[in-house]
Amino acid sequence: MILRTTLRARHALTMLAAGTALAAALMPAPAAAQQAPSAECKAALDARAQNANYPRDSVPRYIKTPTGYLLVLRMGDNVFEQIEAFAICEKVPSASLSAIGFANVTFGFWDAEKKQFNPRTFRNVEMASIVGSLAWKEGKPSIHAHGVAGDSRFDTYGGHILSMEVGTGSLEVTVTTYPQQLERGIDPKIGANVLGLRDSH
Repeated sequence: MILRTTLRARHALTMLAAGTALAAALMPAPAAAQQAPSAECKAALDARAQNANYPRDSVPRYIKTPTGYLLVLRMGDNVFEQIEAFAICEKVPSASLSAIGFANVTFGFWDAEKKQFNPRTFRNVEMASIVGSLAWKEGKPSIHAHGVAGDSRFDTYGGHILSMEVGTGSLEVTVTTYPQQLERGIDPKIGANVLGLRDSH
């Protein structure tokens, strides 16, 4: 009788331990154990924390679309910095870019002899068109973009975009992503960055 009671007690303790282990395994991990967003992701996502021109309610800088992403940047955002932070956060292999909106933009015209850009800045202009590509260079996002800007007199200017800040209003950026990881590098013959294409076959 004592032996049966002891065996039943051991069996009950074993079942209790197994049930406790199963319950622990099924419980979600505590919030503290979840990986915190990287600095790049926080820069891409925490819009209101960085720029008071965003609405009071928390809004993302970008959303996913069937072909890639849509970014809506606000006045004061550094356009290239935000696209680069987004590319790192989402691990974008490569992409085509198109955009419209208001900006303060610096264009550059390539001087082949000096192997440098001659810059010129235009403020408070409307970007009628921006097209470009997103690739990688030495482990960092690399953006190559051209654009056309118009002023209040309907005069237009264009060229290679060296830098750009969103002006009064917003800038809408459509990102069409590709599965290939594309790299950009200096072509020694011309001394400028060139997009490299890898054969995927």
